[in-house]
Amino acid sequence: MTAPEMDQIFAPWRIEWVERDGDEDDVEGCPFCVLPERDQDRESRIVARSEHAFVILNNYPYNPGHVMVIPDRHTGEWGALSDAELLDHARLKVATIDALEVALGPDGVNAGENLGGSAAGGSIDDHVHTHLVPRWSGDTNFMPVIGDTKVIVEALDDTYDRLHDAFASLPAAADAEYADEPDRAVRLDFED
Repeated sequence: MTAPEMDQIFAPWRIEWVERDGDEDDVEGCPFCVLPERDQDRESRIVARSEHAFVILNNYPYNPGHVMVIPDRHTGEWGALSDAELLDHARLKVATIDALEVALGPDGVNAGENLGGSAAGGSIDDHVHTHLVPRWSGDTNFMPVIGDTKVIVEALDDTYDRLHDAFASLPAAADAEYADEPDRAVRLDFED
């Protein structure tokens, strides 16, 4: 009897994840509160910030460019945010969609929130956030449908660089100097 052939998928950038020091991954508390307080935007994958919110790459993306727009304030209820926080979050979502279009040129974007904890598919239910997932015509192919495998075609570091540059090119970018500092999130200021 011969062994069945095995399909191989190469993802060499995953070696960093495999060889990481697991102890350094531990985040005490809410990651959406802890990560923005570190002075390591690139390492934390935070690509942009506004007065009351920030944009972070999803560590487990559905597609390249899958980001989350997250209010700074820790709350599990949208209604607990002030009008200023809600408006800033909405403006940052618009700026993020603009940056995704500049950086990646998707055919569309899915926007959504996991409300209701694990029942809604969310892993962090006590800090509200919005997912933005770039989509391309035909991006769902045989791999997830037949092979139970999703192929992500770009490494997170490359996506970070492309989005960082795109955010830096937006009119709301507050400091042009951040365009030359890829390790710091681009600061966005929205006019009232």
